[in-house]
Amino acid sequence: MSKDQQSSDDQLDSEVIEEVLEPVAEVNNEETEVVEEGAEEEISVAELQKQLALAEKKATENWDKVLRIQAEMDNLKRRTQKDLDSAHKYGLEKFAKELLNVIDSLELGIQAATSDVPEVVKLKEGSELTIKQFEAVFAKFNIEAIDPTGQPFDPEFHQAMTMLPSEDAEPNTVINVFQKGYVLNGRLIRPAMVVVAQAVA
Repeated sequence: MSKDQQSSDDQLDSEVIEEVLEPVAEVNNEETEVVEEGAEEEISVAELQKQLALAEKKATENWDKVLRIQAEMDNLKRRTQKDLDSAHKYGLEKFAKELLNVIDSLELGIQAATSDVPEVVKLKEGSELTIKQFEAVFAKFNIEAIDPTGQPFDPEFHQAMTMLPSEDAEPNTVINVFQKGYVLNGRLIRPAMVVVAQAVA
């Protein structure tokens, strides 16, 4: 083996040794830095405890916010569901109110048809059948008529048009109905317009 070849091999060996020793030196340097940081940490334990207390306080505040937001979301969900149920239940209210005028007109027509002329009698029968069809449709959609004749006056469902002294009826009792009232699923659409009995003086 020549001297040049041996020196080149020695050079390669020394380079390999340096490459291996570099990471070891870096690890030693890092350990030294960690030791120095550890010393700094020991010095500022009080500061770390203070930071920990602040972090715990902030975490508690954030948890309270989360709980409040969750409660608000639950309330919003309940309100939305209630509104949706109401919309399904009472969505026909405006439409039903408009139909009540048609029924009223038919009923007034029947009351006015007092003649015995065959054409008038047929017209009256047709109007009565039409009213029955309306009532069947109303029953299908839970729209009920209020006809409180003979019942005690109820201001929630009845509208008193006048009071008349009456010996035959108990005071504060409905003795006549000018116009029937209607309810949709228990909610008042239109009050019944009534005459209320009054005690005879």
